[in-house]
Amino acid sequence: MLKTRVKVMAAPNRYIIGPGAVKELGRRKMLLGKKAFVLGGTRSIESVEKEMKEDFQEHGIELVHMEKGVRYCTAREINRLADMARAKQADFIVGVGGGSIMDLAKAVASAEYGIGKPIALINTIPSTDAPCSALSVQYDEKHVVEKVLFYYRSPDIVIVPTDKTVQAPAKWLVAGMGDALATRFEAEACAESRSGNALIDGGLPPFTATRLAQLCYETLINYGYHAKLANERQAITEAYENVAQANTLLSGLGFESGGLGAAHGIHDGLTAAPGRMKAPKPEHGDLVAIGTIAQLIMENRPKALIEEVINFCLTVGLPVTLEEIGATFDDLPHCMAITCNPNHPYAHNEPFPMTVDRCVDALKAVDALGRAYRDKFMRR
Repeated sequence: MLKTRVKVMAAPNRYIIGPGAVKELGRRKMLLGKKAFVLGGTRSIESVEKEMKEDFQEHGIELVHMEKGVRYCTAREINRLADMARAKQADFIVGVGGGSIMDLAKAVASAEYGIGKPIALINTIPSTDAPCSALSVQYDEKHVVEKVLFYYRSPDIVIVPTDKTVQAPAKWLVAGMGDALATRFEAEACAESRSGNALIDGGLPPFTATRLAQLCYETLINYGYHAKLANERQAITEAYENVAQANTLLSGLGFESGGLGAAHGIHDGLTAAPGRMKAPKPEHGDLVAIGTIAQLIMENRPKALIEEVINFCLTVGLPVTLEEIGATFDDLPHCMAITCNPNHPYAHNEPFPMTVDRCVDALKAVDALGRAYRDKFMRR
């Protein structure tokens, strides 16, 4: 519990979404500089490369280096790319891809861990809320959560080109919904427990952040299924763009300024489950969805709300059982010991003590409820 009464909120300098948005970067170079260092996944960069180079040329931006084939946010990659960007005398970093690339690019650009330069993020896969936050999740070489890196500077420009994102498989949009699903409930937990939000210089969550988190949830419930169906046909509809905003902007503002809690803490522990890396590998949002249901169970939320969340997961294709995320009952004590570490930065932002036994029992209940509702869902 924080004793301060100060409330703090952060946001990107610019958030731009829509078809053709890749070419919105160059005319905002005053926010960035004239020498760009681009990093990202191979397919993500190739999907925007032609338009990005045309935009840079039109506005006098020099592309000093383009690093393709980047995948995960690890200490080794942060240091390697920061050294490369310094050597190229880059004015700013451009990250192109999904959540891991967004986190890596922010770390490389940051004053705390990288080169201390502005950053533009082109989010081609709306699978997490990473683009709009001033933090990164750093993984070890086995892709287990190692630590969270916090920054004083929010992203300068966030671009979500929906003509590109809609071409990605719908599973990524669904994974983003899983990540965003936790935003409302974690913000409510932080407000109730008077815990700090997820900003490096933060305080209590402002009312505005909590309301944005609520809007995020409402958007998923109202538009999530229709957005998935549109994505499967590569159709940019209002429902699709609403959910793309919920996954990136609403969830990003809601979690960072509203606060994180048990759902993401449980996610962090579940990344240590030995079976998680076996195909089909669950995404960040898949683990968060399981953590969200577990949080609702620990908070003893009303049956109708828990049913709504589980049925939403089943409808859009998010996991509701441990088997779907590669975890077993035997894995849970070890995984939840990571979650309940006293030094965990946000798992304890709940109005009750977070213990290993409490979390293990909640996850067993998630599995039981998930199987029961899945069977009922399949009989419809």
